Amino acid sequence: MQYDIDGLIKKVKAYNPGAKIALLQQAYDFAEHHHRDQKRSSGEAYISHPLAVAYSLADLKLDLPSIITGLLHDTVEDTEATLDDIRKNFSEEIAYLVDGVTKLSRIELQSKSQTQAENLRKLVLAMAQDIRVLIIKLMDRLHNMQTLEYIPSLQRRQSIALETIEIYAPLAQRIGMFTVQEQLQNMAFAVLNPDAYEAIQQRLAEFHEKGQDIVKEVIEDLERILKEGGMTASVYGREKKPYSIWRKMQRKNINFDQLSDLFAVRVIVEAKADCYQTLGLIHHAKVVIPKTFKDYISTPKSNHYEALHTKVLGPHGTRLEIQIRTKHMQEVAERGVAAHWQYKQGIPARDMKNYQWLQGLLDILEQTSGAEEFLEHTKLEMFQDQAFCFTPKGDIINLPNGATVIDFAYALHSEIGNTCKGAKVNGRLVPLKTELQNGDQVEILTDKNVRPSPEWEQIAITGKAQANIRRFIRSQKRSQFKKLGQSIYENELTPEQKDTLRKAPANALRYFHLFTFDDLLVALGEGKVQASDVRDFVLNQAMSSAGVSEQQTFKDKPAVIIKGLVSGVAVHYGGCCHPLPGDKITGIITVGKGVTVHRATCEILQQYEHDPKRWLNLAWGKTEGSYFQGRLVLTVQNTPNALGDVVNLIAKNNGDITNFRILKRHKDFFEMMVDMQVRNLLHLEQIIGFLRAMTIVEFVERPENP
Repeated sequence: MQYDIDGLIKKVKAYNPGAKIALLQQAYDFAEHHHRDQKRSSGEAYISHPLAVAYSLADLKLDLPSIITGLLHDTVEDTEATLDDIRKNFSEEIAYLVDGVTKLSRIELQSKSQTQAENLRKLVLAMAQDIRVLIIKLMDRLHNMQTLEYIPSLQRRQSIALETIEIYAPLAQRIGMFTVQEQLQNMAFAVLNPDAYEAIQQRLAEFHEKGQDIVKEVIEDLERILKEGGMTASVYGREKKPYSIWRKMQRKNINFDQLSDLFAVRVIVEAKADCYQTLGLIHHAKVVIPKTFKDYISTPKSNHYEALHTKVLGPHGTRLEIQIRTKHMQEVAERGVAAHWQYKQGIPARDMKNYQWLQGLLDILEQTSGAEEFLEHTKLEMFQDQAFCFTPKGDIINLPNGATVIDFAYALHSEIGNTCKGAKVNGRLVPLKTELQNGDQVEILTDKNVRPSPEWEQIAITGKAQANIRRFIRSQKRSQFKKLGQSIYENELTPEQKDTLRKAPANALRYFHLFTFDDLLVALGEGKVQASDVRDFVLNQAMSSAGVSEQQTFKDKPAVIIKGLVSGVAVHYGGCCHPLPGDKITGIITVGKGVTVHRATCEILQQYEHDPKRWLNLAWGKTEGSYFQGRLVLTVQNTPNALGDVVNLIAKNNGDITNFRILKRHKDFFEMMVDMQVRNLLHLEQIIGFLRAMTIVEFVERPENP
């Protein structure tokens, strides 16, 4: 299609007679001048692209600043024009919109880089300020997809198609622009899976040859039913698109021939009340397929979509999907949020940030620790279909299908989520993992002593809930790592070294790329910064005044005293050697896991001989009242009740067996491994002594390694 400024002006004047056409002409002249030496991959003059974007925005009947932004959206990024030039020649509002669109680099989702994920974060922030930024961006992407074939690199075409189907199409769906969503999905699908696309297109062509009579018969039948019921309505059929068909085939694991609803019928009526009357006429005349009725009029979708959906049996036993809506609902369904500019002239664009799904993305942005985590949760949030649940007061909470009690709690408030212990769903007590159904009434039960656990993240499915849970768990881990780091700091550095460090904290933090001293302690506990690195820094800062020999050896370092040892995040015990109080122990720092405690004789330590910075000299502190896992290997005679006698003896001596495994079974004896909870090495040795005294026990020892 050929685009020109005269056609654009005519299109804008048709729905906005009062528009300042001179400003529109000025914007075109500005864009044409700055793009004059540029060509697109197709060989066309570059101005054809911004003109096409402006045409699409005019088709949506958007306001004049949006149309002008469509013309100017690439000038700042791709030419010598500046935002000040835009501001000076047009307005602050247009400069803001241009800046919001042009400064967003492509969001290449297959890349895991921080920069690419950061772009999505910027896009969400820009959308929150003015939803028109997203609409303009979608029209820009739509035209780029329409001309994608001219890009010579297949890899580049696939990259653009992937980001289109993973981000831009779901965003179009979220603001109700279903026509744009379908176009983006199908063009991307044709690039990403051309064989499947062509196969479905071929089957659709065959269906056209055989099925036109069925479609015509369905429409005529419904028109007759409605006319006899005194209802004035427009009825037309709508074929499902290749991508929609392919997704259904994948989701239900069926082939093309098993699809029963390749087309849907839309019934357009005048008023909202007519929708329900039409539904009654159809249900009275047709066999209704159970559990397929959906009322999006009394409970609209989060993108303001309204309609009644139902499925009935049509001619020849076909399953027929019917959508009933008013003309206004149809307009909103086709153009989504953009329809507001036609039906609510003068609506402040910045008020559109009240869209609940967008507020949800902003909540995720506040809770996540980085752009990549935000990208992960945002993609998850945008792909979910919506279900509607109610609070006891009747407030509607939109959640994805499959959402649980935890998701509902966090949707209400982060603190309610953090203290959620269960819920009443429709008056019945249920656990946290309960999946909520459309229409459920949910009352969250809280307890100030309850706190999120890592298992919650596996139960929750919404980005907001997962982000809040991760944030809480991160804060707990940080506290533990800080405590361990403080111990390392106190014991691994001399008073002189600590004094030198305190005198130059800013230099130290800058050296380690940290912000606060607490960050340094956490990094020490987590193993991201080694104690030896801190000593090296101190010595480099003040070698002469510190008076510390750089040749201090590992053997000379004071031990880190670990008190009240239990299995935890920051400190845990090697499953290879099962250290017990009374053993000589050594610690190995592992990035992201903290310290793993090993017996000093553990064979695993040989792997770290050439990495002395990761070693810590440990000693046991107070351990009264605590239990630790010990392991024994036994050879026992194969006699009646032999295994029971061994288990009873261990239990009689206060050993709590946690794992029991037969290693070898012979005719005359068993070889077995037993894990048990004991107080310390002395306790385990006492149990070994009693076992050796048994006549049925041929051999027992504590293995160095499994």
